[in-house]
Amino acid sequence: MKLCGRTAVVTGAASGIGRGIALALARRGCDLALADLNEAGLAETAALAEAHGVTVSRHRLNVADRAAVAAFPAIVLAAHGRVDLLFNNAGVAIGGTFEQVAEEDFDWLMEINFRAVVRMTRAFLPLLRASDGARIVNISSLFGLIAPPGQTAYCASKFAVRGFSESLRRELEAEGARIGVTVVHPGGVKTSIARNARPPRGINDPELEARKGDFEKFLRMPPEKAGEIIVTGVERERPRVLVGNDARVMAILERLAPVSYWKLLGRAMP
Repeated sequence: MKLCGRTAVVTGAASGIGRGIALALARRGCDLALADLNEAGLAETAALAEAHGVTVSRHRLNVADRAAVAAFPAIVLAAHGRVDLLFNNAGVAIGGTFEQVAEEDFDWLMEINFRAVVRMTRAFLPLLRASDGARIVNISSLFGLIAPPGQTAYCASKFAVRGFSESLRRELEAEGARIGVTVVHPGGVKTSIARNARPPRGINDPELEARKGDFEKFLRMPPEKAGEIIVTGVERERPRVLVGNDARVMAILERLAPVSYWKLLGRAMP
């Protein structure tokens, strides 16, 4: 897929993997509509991308806001005249076991990590159909391949993104649409998602903070490198992109031992 001259929408673009994706696209001459709630971070990403000579628009967007998402395609179309790629990257995390996480917090995470992916896809699908070659790129996770304890909400959302993406891909293929779907499973990418994870309400557990620190030790890959891997996968029209050796190893292990893999991994992961 040739990216030069195309227009991509990237959510969660203020930092981390979203910024990495945006800059990898800009290096290839792709115009950008960048969305996030963090306006300061968004401005930084936009300035870095504009240095590559592409057209960049910035949009403060809450992907959990149905009305804002429904209105967003018209705003992007007015700014760019077309949309060829949609990167559903925005995401959040929450700490604690299933019983520790309140129902409202579970729903809050699902609204951003999964339902927003569905909502953005539905909103932009008519514009993507107008492209001569489009792609939807949904960011799942390593935890959309394996499901460790203490991650019930996050795993539920990322497995849902995976299932939605794979079924949508087959529907679009069956109708002969010129829209591909890529699902991305990043492993340990050095972002702030673990550090910014919402704690369980009303629970003061020092062990949760210690676990958060332990987990951050596994986040090693620079987000710029992750963005480059993801965009290279899009150029090659890959249906699945595994980011990092950890994601590749876990994908193989889960296939070999889909029920018992945690007996091995539980000793190594916090």
